[in-house]
Amino acid sequence: MKCGCECECGSEIVGIYPCSGSANVGIISNQLAIELTKAGKGKMLCTSGIGAKVPGQLKSAEGCDRVVVIDGCPMNCASKIFKNAGIAVDGHIVVTELGVKKTRDMDIEDSVISESLEKCVKLF
Repeated sequence: MKCGCECECGSEIVGIYPCSGSANVGIISNQLAIELTKAGKGKMLCTSGIGAKVPGQLKSAEGCDRVVVIDGCPMNCASKIFKNAGIAVDGHIVVTELGVKKTRDMDIEDSVISESLEKCVKLF
């Protein structure tokens, strides 16, 4: 089954799943997934749907050639959702490993997003 998340080259189906947690790094994770989707690197899909075991969301993930999870911090909540669902993760990015310190600050500077995106694209 195709999930409709082809990369910019049109050959590989890439699902991008952010953690979207409540700390700054979760917010950055979500924004990175949006920016990577806009850049044609894949398609942002619903991590919560995997955790809730929504049949359509599970089929979408299983239909991807690659599943890339973007966790905000070393707690790895998003990747654990995939492990619990029995779905392999092909790529794993952790925002704190990109050099961002985890805080409760909800005001994320654009420069932090753009710097994280540059580093993230290199890992993609």
